Order: sequence, then C-alpha cells, then structure tokens
Amino acid sequence: MGKSGGTRIASVSGLRGVVGDGLDPTVAAEFAAAYASTCGPGPIVVGHDGRVSAPVFVPAVLSGITATGRDALLVGAAATPTVGRLVRDQGAAGGVQISASHNPPNYNGLKFFQPEGMVLSPATGREVLGRFQRREFGWASWDGLGRVRTLEDPDVAHLNAVLKTVDVAAIRRKAFHVVLDACHGSGGRMGTELLRVLGCKAVILGGQADGRYDHPPEPTETNLREFRSIVSAAGAAVGFAQDPDADRLAIVDETGRYIGEELTLALAAKRRLAQVKGPVVLNLSTSLATETLARSLGCPVHRTPVGEIHVVERMRAESAVLGGEGNGGVIDPRVGFVRDSFVAIALVLDLLAETGEPLSRLVDSLPKFAMVKRSYPLAGPGGAEGVSALWETIRGAFPDAADDRRDGLRLEWADRWVHVRASNTEPIVRVIAEAATAADAEALAEDVGRRVTQGAGGA
Repeated sequence: MGKSGGTRIASVSGLRGVVGDGLDPTVAAEFAAAYASTCGPGPIVVGHDGRVSAPVFVPAVLSGITATGRDALLVGAAATPTVGRLVRDQGAAGGVQISASHNPPNYNGLKFFQPEGMVLSPATGREVLGRFQRREFGWASWDGLGRVRTLEDPDVAHLNAVLKTVDVAAIRRKAFHVVLDACHGSGGRMGTELLRVLGCKAVILGGQADGRYDHPPEPTETNLREFRSIVSAAGAAVGFAQDPDADRLAIVDETGRYIGEELTLALAAKRRLAQVKGPVVLNLSTSLATETLARSLGCPVHRTPVGEIHVVERMRAESAVLGGEGNGGVIDPRVGFVRDSFVAIALVLDLLAETGEPLSRLVDSLPKFAMVKRSYPLAGPGGAEGVSALWETIRGAFPDAADDRRDGLRLEWADRWVHVRASNTEPIVRVIAEAATAADAEALAEDVGRRVTQGAGGA
C-alpha cells in the first residue's frame, strides 16, 4: 500500500485518487504502463465508467498501454463486469477499467484484470505496484508501439450470458414495472436493454453515462431516499440501484422499503439455489442471511477474507454455484468471475416471476439478522505487531467464540459474529457486528469497539 502526491492510494488492488490532487494523467499513464508490462502477449481491453473525468484518463491509459508495445481494445463506457467478460471473450492479455466505483465525483481510478476475466491476484497486484514505484515501465521504441482498436457492441456477449441464467419467457409474461437508477454510470445502457428484453415496463433514472450524479453515488439508504419514493409512487414491483461502474446493486421493494445491498446476495441465492444446489462462497463480513439460507437448503458455505479476488479464487476451487459480497456484489460463474449487478437484477426478477410473490414478502421470508458497522480510533502502537497484540486481547475477552484470523479477527457464535479489521489507509479499526436483533448487534459492536479504544492492554 502506498500513498503520496496528494489524495491518492496506489495498492495491489489498483489506483484511486482525487483528480488534480494526487491523481493526474501522468500517474494514470505510468500505472497503466506498469500493469501492461506485466501482462503476457495479447491486447488489453480498456473501458471506463461515466465519470466526468473519463475523457482525460482514457487517452492517458491508452498512451501508457500502447507505449509499452501493447495493443489496446477500447470499449468506451462499459460496466466493470462487462469489461471482465470482454477480457475473457477477446482472449486478451488483461483489462483496465477506469473507475472509482462508488467514490464521489472528484475521484477516479484504475482497476486491472487477469486474462481469465477476474481482478488481479494480490501477488500480481504487488508486482504491478512494485514496477510503478520503481518506475519500470518497459517503454517500447518508435517502431514497436501498440495500436488502439475500438470494439463495437461491447455488451452483447455479457447480456446474452445473463439472459441464459433465467426464464426469459416467464419474466416477460409478468411485464414487471421496474425503476432502475443507473447513477449516470456505465450500467445504464446494458441495464436498459436487459429490462427491455425481459419485457419490463421500465423507468430509467441516470441512464446516461455522464457522471452528473443526482445523489452521492454509493447506493446506501440515505443516498437513495428520493429513489425510494419514486419506486413506490410509480407502482413498481421493484427498484434497482446500481453504483457507477455497475458491479454493485441495492434493491428497493414495492412499498419503497430499502432492502439494501446485504440482501441482494441473499435474494439471488434464493433463486439460484432453487435451480441447483451447490457450494456458496461469501467473505467474512457478509451477512448470515445468505449463509443460513444456503445451509437450510443443504448447500455448503465457505468464507474468505474480504476482497473480490479471494471470493473468486475460492469459488473456482470449490466449483461454487454462486458467490459474492455483502456490498451488493453477486458473482455467478455462468456469466463471469466479477461482481455483477445485471446478474443480480435478472435473478431477482426471475425469483419474482417464479414465486408470484411481491418482493416485500420474499424479503420478509429471508433469515433475519441485524448488522451494524462502526469505526474506532486505533489505540496504542500500530503496525503488524501492535495490531496482532490487539487481536489477542480481544480474542481473550471472548473465549467461547470461534475465531478466524485470515483477515483481521472474526469471532463467531451460533447466532452472531463480529469482524474487526484495521484500515490500510488511516489509523482506525473497522468493526462489523451482526446478530438476531439490532440491540444485540449494537451491544456486540460497542463491546468490541471499547476494547479497540482501550488498546492491547485494556482487556
């Protein structure tokens, strides 16, 4: 992890920062070159979300790639899962998505892909970061520069793959009223087409990929207050809200109730596991709702450290039928190994069509848990030794819990859990707790949070 030159984070996951304050075209070109120089033979797919700064960073990234002698396949505004799919379908050496995900409009960034169409492994990410820091860019000579080619209709293969996961005819017969908030990001084009093919009567908000956000772009309950009112006023069966690069999805039911992102995965699992039983992979911070549902159907559940690549690698190892994270990211291996809001939309509509139940009733039938998320200042010494000592102190205070230390410290009981992780970018500890009731989850988070603020000696 590195941070320098203003508000910029360069890590094994890629690059993200504030435009003009740490993130500029030179940095983007050099980071893209560092990545391209690690890739094997073949072209590199380049896409972007709908941020206002995209026209600045697209040519910078193309310059960095072609200056290393690699060809670039430019797809324009496209969803992150679409870029991942194109990398695989085009037999590309890799891919770059220019996006800052759910961050505010003054941010932008770069996300990189492996040839299999999934995000980088930590090892490859470290190699890219090391090359960037050492300024090993592998510039080509004048007669060895790469070329740029534009790919037309980038959504087609991805859209067709999503449609194959559901009963299109059954959904079309229902002619659902749907409201989609694409957040002026890269999901509007394919989201609109998906709903059209599925026969939905759709109201599209923010369908243009121009970055002119109507609300803060992360699809949280607070940010979607107006959207919730629109869904209920429109008499819609469901409201779908994407983040700007369309790898996450939040849901609103027909009453205007915010279902959120944690239950997006649970609803997708409810439909997918009715089709076929098999392993499910979740990260350590994902709700028990999906795990409890899967286990009730006889499906094994595997947990991984937080991070999309950890989920994907375990899914591949276990031949999982579904996986994802509680941030609204659903991963269906039939389509690709990237979090995919379009898969989530299709599976939820398929669930509505198959059951004939309103969404509110389906949500109420899911296992019920309450989750709270808190941040606390890190007391005492930081660094690996200080954090390790803190984990030991907290672990010792809860001897009856099962513990998992693959990613911070996760303590688990039969009906609740708490996950404690140190931030990589600031001196804080994040605490996520879940229990059967909000009061129990709050009490657990506060108990652990108090021990965090007391430090390693405060058990």
